[in-house]
Amino acid sequence: MKGDSIFLRALEPTDIDLLYLWENDVSLWKVSNTFAPFSRFSLEQYVINSGSDIFASRQLRLMICNVQNPGIVVGAIDLFDFDPYHLRAGVGIVITAGERQKGYAAEALKILEEYCFKTLCLHQLYCNISEDNLNSRALFEKSGYVFAGEKREWLKDSAGWKSELIFQKINKLP
Repeated sequence: MKGDSIFLRALEPTDIDLLYLWENDVSLWKVSNTFAPFSRFSLEQYVINSGSDIFASRQLRLMICNVQNPGIVVGAIDLFDFDPYHLRAGVGIVITAGERQKGYAAEALKILEEYCFKTLCLHQLYCNISEDNLNSRALFEKSGYVFAGEKREWLKDSAGWKSELIFQKINKLP
């Protein structure tokens, strides 16, 4: 799946080192609801099994790569809680620190939406965003996601309780 400046691809064994860094980066845990480090072995198993059918695993992770430098991974975009009956899935995205604010997340989201709405025929996509994650809120709102609700005092961190906001995008394709 290709855009102008990025393309999305399946996980490869060469991604394990990068996944190991991301999954064990404590600063990312608050946006991924992670509470413990991942072992390299568990990530290797995840990559080995990532080629399984989305209908079986109910999730899909795609790596975001630079078109100009195909070996450069700038981030990842995930579908989670894929529900083939209700035709919906959650979306999560991470861009490596040095590659943020370059438009990669918006382009990856657009490419993923096209896949979800045209290929998987999903009715809707949604995301859960901490109220203080202003960059993610701006990304999804600019991409046409609409505020759908708030889970008050849903997330706990060292500063206290935060609300989690829900945004969704309904498929308007025929």
